[in-house]
Amino acid sequence: MDKLSEYRQYIKQFLQEYIEITNEQKIHEVDDFLVIDEVDDNYFWMTWGWDGKKRIKAIQVFVRIKDDKIWVEEDWTEAGIANSLAEKGVPKENIVLGFQPPEMRQYTDFAVA
Repeated sequence: MDKLSEYRQYIKQFLQEYIEITNEQKIHEVDDFLVIDEVDDNYFWMTWGWDGKKRIKAIQVFVRIKDDKIWVEEDWTEAGIANSLAEKGVPKENIVLGFQPPEMRQYTDFAVA
């Protein structure tokens, strides 16, 4: 399996595991679902619905593959998808914390771009 196919598999596995957990603990009229675009390599975990009279709409995780690297653009998980991907064997120099300002990325353990 080539590197990008492996990355896609890891991302989808991570997101599926979180979706299963959140669906087991569902307490409101809120749906958690995945939007997967393998053509352009965009992966979203989204939450949409209602909590009483309050509209809920959020991107929990947004990851994309760009220039052969995994860009974590949004991540509201406790453990962090970047750490989980690194534990799976993805080199940290191939993971960019896109939610961090470019000038701050040098202070992380991950790629700057």
